[in-house]
Amino acid sequence: FPEMSSNPRLAPVPESFNVVMKQNVTLSCSPKSGSPPVRYTLFKHNQQVSVLNRSDLSPALFTLTISSASDLGEYKCKAEYNNSRGGKYSNSLNFTFIEPISKPVLSSPTSQAKKGQNVTLSCFSENGSLPITYQFFKGKQTISPQKTMQKREAAVIFLFIDSLSDSGTYKCKANNSFPNNTKYSNAFNFTLAEERSHSQPLIISLGLILLLLIIGFALAIPFFIIPLYKASE
Repeated sequence: FPEMSSNPRLAPVPESFNVVMKQNVTLSCSPKSGSPPVRYTLFKHNQQVSVLNRSDLSPALFTLTISSASDLGEYKCKAEYNNSRGGKYSNSLNFTFIEPISKPVLSSPTSQAKKGQNVTLSCFSENGSLPITYQFFKGKQTISPQKTMQKREAAVIFLFIDSLSDSGTYKCKANNSFPNNTKYSNAFNFTLAEERSHSQPLIISLGLILLLLIIGFALAIPFFIIPLYKASE
């Protein structure tokens, strides 16, 4: 009896659905059962892309080059067995285009901080496929867990400036699913603002009071002191 024909399975080799621009990909169209020979046809959006013939039930391998966004369409393959009419269609397959990230920018609303002040640092890559994972450093030391952003928004951390050492050099890094694409930001430094002495306002106040007393005494001489001196003569 002729073997019952099955729907073929279409899958990338290796099985990864993420692609980058100008990448070569291989699609395998493999049957489970059927009577050879088999004629395989690859379609993209119901348009024929390529045809391969096999004398046995070995998979048909189609090689494609992803050169533009239009190459990311829905793919299917069709297997026409020796003993069947019309052929059998596979599952549909779609690729996801991944874009490398741009160099992240590390910034803060202020570059000058006082001792005991809370400050924020934000890290943001303008371009690149989501999600994007960020991490912050001071020098070579990690100062935050990884933050994975599902939306096009900056990762933010909060810092407490407690001493001069907290004003050191900060950086962040960003990466996504694009292979070998970790990028580091610009360096960012906080400047520690000098604190005024608590005695300075008191000294200024005493100086102003003394100045006012001197002015008041000078104004009082023509009106009070001179007449009193003349009256005593």
